[in-house]
Amino acid sequence: MKRVTPNHIVVPRRTPRRFYGHGIPGVDLDKLAGRLIVVEGADGSGRSTQIAMLVEWLEGSGHATVQVGLKRSTLVSEELEKAQEGNILSRTTLSLFYATDFADQLENIILPALKAGFIVLADRYIYTLMARDMVRGMDEAWLRNLYGIALEPDAVFYLNVPPEELVQRGFAKNAALDYWESGMDLGLSRDMFDSFMKYQDAMQQTFRKLQATYGFTIVDGMRSIEAINADLRKKISAVLAGH
Repeated sequence: MKRVTPNHIVVPRRTPRRFYGHGIPGVDLDKLAGRLIVVEGADGSGRSTQIAMLVEWLEGSGHATVQVGLKRSTLVSEELEKAQEGNILSRTTLSLFYATDFADQLENIILPALKAGFIVLADRYIYTLMARDMVRGMDEAWLRNLYGIALEPDAVFYLNVPPEELVQRGFAKNAALDYWESGMDLGLSRDMFDSFMKYQDAMQQTFRKLQATYGFTIVDGMRSIEAINADLRKKISAVLAGH
């Protein structure tokens, strides 16, 4: 974890922090001086590229940053990766694996970093996890309770890229489609390409539903990398200024 640089200035939040639900006991929300910025989007939407550029910009401006994301917990990430390779996990088991991964990072990375005044950049958050589970037929109320431990971010940006573009980017990068990102476990189609299109369309519809509930910002991901980054910088600058 990087040391906060001397010119690091934390501007007080205009609204009090809160958990989405029951939260984590013993956490003093008033002492979480940092900022939590989330970038959401499907694989191929450009999340990783944008986060790397944001880190360079923020640290160049004197802000200390920490990055988190899916399957990065030291507690279960390796086990989750191995379990997914067999493509045999039930939807509930997969959901609880990811929830454990998230909870571990929240308690041991996100909250301590925010307390130290860092800017935490999350490469996806609970919204992707909830959307995946909802598409697989899991109860939304159960999921809201499961992720009631989650801290409400200071800003959430969803990079919106249509399935037609995502599939092209996926082939260009990996020359293949991912089993889980194609929703092959759902039996949507025996053809992986067709399943991918149906699954990603369902994911986008679910994200629009979640956006109405959680109020995150939908960003046009079909623009140039530079244009998207300039847009994100402008919005994040407003968050850091306390607006």
